[in-house]
Amino acid sequence: MKKKLILAALAVIAILIAAFLLLNREAATLPISDVVGPKPVMATPNAGLIPTLKIARAIGWHGNATPKPAAGLAVGLFADGLDHPRGLYVLPNGDVLVAESNSPRRDANNGGGGITGHVMNYMMSIAGAGTPSADRITLLRDTNGDGRADMRTILLTGLHSPSGMALVGDKLYIGDTDALVSVRFTPGMTTITDKPKLVVKLPGGRNHWARNIVASPDGKFIYVGVGSATNIADDGLDIEQKRAAIWEVNLKDGSDRIYAYGLRNPYGLAYEPESGELWTTVNERDMIGSDLVPDYLTQVQFGGFYGWPWYYWGGYIDKRVPEPTDDLQSYVIRPDYALGPHVAALGLSFAKGAALGKNFASGAFIAEHGSWNRRPLSGYKLVYVPFAKGHPAGKPIDVLTGFLSADEHAQGRPVSVAIDSKGGLLVTDDVGNRVWRVMAR
Repeated sequence: MKKKLILAALAVIAILIAAFLLLNREAATLPISDVVGPKPVMATPNAGLIPTLKIARAIGWHGNATPKPAAGLAVGLFADGLDHPRGLYVLPNGDVLVAESNSPRRDANNGGGGITGHVMNYMMSIAGAGTPSADRITLLRDTNGDGRADMRTILLTGLHSPSGMALVGDKLYIGDTDALVSVRFTPGMTTITDKPKLVVKLPGGRNHWARNIVASPDGKFIYVGVGSATNIADDGLDIEQKRAAIWEVNLKDGSDRIYAYGLRNPYGLAYEPESGELWTTVNERDMIGSDLVPDYLTQVQFGGFYGWPWYYWGGYIDKRVPEPTDDLQSYVIRPDYALGPHVAALGLSFAKGAALGKNFASGAFIAEHGSWNRRPLSGYKLVYVPFAKGHPAGKPIDVLTGFLSADEHAQGRPVSVAIDSKGGLLVTDDVGNRVWRVMAR
């Protein structure tokens, strides 16, 4: 009986999604190149009754298929057979840590109830994110230097949808979905038996579950990206407390404060090597058309307000959100660089240490996980944004494409990026369940 009810519910959901696709044919009117760079074109919002829904069904890689590298580059398989690999971190000894992780279980109390929750769960399943979270960190080691991991161990288990990792002194810090935790660790270890200790609790649940982290260069602070619980505070601001923000955690006493806010879903966190400033990638809001709003890359200003949920891109008003009590529009910081609408910009790594040739020597590598709220699809690739004097200087360059098949199915979806100890660029792929390695030819 229970099985029949589940099948009936899935059938209803499938019918609803089919109706969405048939009734709403909204599509982009601008070339995506117009919505990229420091001065993107801002289209007129198009918030219809039925949101645009176009999903690339996850199929994985078959045979010898791989992503397509840019000219002068080659791509190889660093590791496969992983379970939804997300976070990525390279240790000083060259070992590579991968967080095998997925969204926590959604129920009626965690945004998984009602028609909206069921549709979201169904969409996640189609997109390759419907499996339970493995909740572990795996260690990969290339013992013979051939560019492929030939040793693998489970380093740590018992986590809660982990994402970001950072080694500071003799402690490995991990961003769980609802907490920053730490555990004693020395590079060279292949397993950890100690139980992680709580550093600070983080708001968890609902949407935007991943908690990426980065340590300050002096090792005194950890910065944590905490995404919003909803698209535009749809269920009120109470559940958004201390979300849509980057936290600063003092490692000396465990205290925390909001470093910057109004960032709908800040994921990638990295220090730009020339200026020494903190930068982030941000996923902007959905459901006001295929041309809006561009995800972005920006320097993070201490105390900076970036607009969410009331404003976007430096002060454009989102009329779907009730106006705030205080007039905040004049305080909104405009992001530095638009990456295009709905690309789902995630992993961020600057090129310092990379050995990919002069065309990729000074800039930022960004993983674009891919859209669901845009027609045609956007993202689903790895791009490089050139930098000069600490700031973006030019249009993005495609580094890895081909994650979408010819019929727009997702063979893979890039998530996190990191430079390995030999200058190769590592990329996690949570649909292909692999880590790719890009190098110069």
